[in-house]
Order: sequence, then structure tokens, then C-alpha cells
Amino acid sequence: MMKKILVPLDGSQLGESALSLAASVAVRFSASVTFIHVIEKNAPGAVHGERHLSAVAEAEEYLKEVRGRKIFTGIETKMHVHTAEVDDVARSIVEHSVEFAPDLVVITTHGKRTARQLVIGTVAQQVIKLGKTPVLVVRPKEDAAEEQERTAQTCPLVLVPIDAEPAHEEALSHAMEFAHAFNSRIHLLTAVPNVGDLRGSDSAAALLSPSAMRARLELDFQSADEYLRERAEAIAKEGIAVTTQGVRGDAANAIVDLADRAKAGMIILGTHGKSGSEAFWHESVAARVVTRTDVPVLLVPVNRA
Repeated sequence: MMKKILVPLDGSQLGESALSLAASVAVRFSASVTFIHVIEKNAPGAVHGERHLSAVAEAEEYLKEVRGRKIFTGIETKMHVHTAEVDDVARSIVEHSVEFAPDLVVITTHGKRTARQLVIGTVAQQVIKLGKTPVLVVRPKEDAAEEQERTAQTCPLVLVPIDAEPAHEEALSHAMEFAHAFNSRIHLLTAVPNVGDLRGSDSAAALLSPSAMRARLELDFQSADEYLRERAEAIAKEGIAVTTQGVRGDAANAIVDLADRAKAGMIILGTHGKSGSEAFWHESVAARVVTRTDVPVLLVPVNRA
């Protein structure tokens, strides 16, 4: 259950794109919200074309102003400025997530969808990789001021890509919590690659025996379809409307395309990675989804064993 939410802010209007959704989640779950700003060592003079908050007093005044906005009326709010300058803002946020023990981190991912972003990762993606707390990633809005004025946010459809890995049950658990809170429908999606989508050792195996690999992938698809039906039945018993869909092809493409066509309000993904026909769960899939969709993405760290 989401009872404590942590929202890192850098002082920019783009960074404030996370505020509306954070407030909406807080209202639906009766959760508190803590705003945090980390003072960066040797910080640039500007961030996203705006003055960077580099002074403690300035950061404190900014967070006080955010707490007083009307979208947070009736919500318990707190604030924290990490006054000691740090080189690694992402790691500091992770450390604070341990200290404050939030149930959710809501953060805006900045920057253009470039190849560099996939290699280095945004601050949001670093937090996901280093931490253990679910992270709700929000793409920045062009008109942040308008976004802040929205006091209610709906989520008619929660898109949940899954496979038969038991570790991913935690992602399903979060999906059901959000579906209950927002009165949403859950759409379960699984994607099994075609031979041409394979990478690594499976790609090499497909070159040696393409017919055998095609047969294996077809069996994977049949098993995935059966698993979808089983999970849908369990979710329906909890009083949640649920639909399912199995597709063939690249996982990230399937997720992004369906989220756009179905007008999903949220995507919920597990984050640990595997290779080959299980590349659906590779971390690169999560990174590609985050950088290519405008739909908020809840990334749930799962057991990497």
C-alpha cells in the first residue's frame, strides 16, 4: 500500500511535471508526500534553461512554495533539502529513499529520447537501477503550469506487461492496488519475440537452427497465453475488470504501441533482466519504454536472483 511518497525536485518547471500525478496518487491512497532537493556539487548555472537551485535557502523556499500549492490541499506534506553537496544526485536520492522508507518515488525524467540516454540513463533510471523502491517515472509536460492545476487525474487503463516469472507477481500486486485506487481496468500484455527479434546467445542459436528456434518460440507463445488467462481469472476474482493480449515481436515496441493505442493511464513493469526469448524483462526494455512513451511508467524492482 502506498502510504509514503518521495518526490525529488530540481526546481525546474519540467521537473514539476511529476507533481500532479504525485498529488493524485497521494489522494487515492491517503498517503503523505515528502519533497526533496539535493544540492549538487559544481552544479551548472541552469537546468532545462532555468536557474539551477544551488543555495540551501533558495531550495528551502522553493520547496515551501510547492507544499503550499492547492493541489496538495488536504495532503500531509514534508520537505527536505540535502545541504551537503554531492557529486551523484541519483545515489543521494537512493540513500534518502532508504532513510525515509517511502513506498513510492515519483520523478520526472528529463531530456530528449537519444541514444545517449539509453547508455548513461537519466537520473530516474539510475534511481531505479540502484534502488529497491518502486519508481513512477513521468515524462515532462510542455505546459507544466497547466499540469499543476489539475487536481484530479484519472487512470482508466493500467497496462501490465508480464510473463510466467513468479518474481513478477509483485508488479501484478502493485497493478491491482492502483486499479482499485483509480477504479481502472487492467490489461495484461505478453510479448514473445520472433526469430529476428532475438539477441545474444539465442540469436546465435537461431542462426544454427532457425526451425528449432521458431518451434521453441511458438511453444513460448502458447505457454504465455495460458498464463495470461490464469492471471486474468485471479485478478477478476478481486473485482477488477481485466483483459489480456499476447503479441509476437519486440517487447518494447509492443508496450509503447499498445499504451498509445489503448490510451493507457499507466504502464507497470518489473525491472530485472534476462536474455534471449525472455528479453521482455531485460532492463533495456524498461529503459526503451521509459524514453519512448509519454505514459507514466511504474517500474517495480523484482528479485534479481
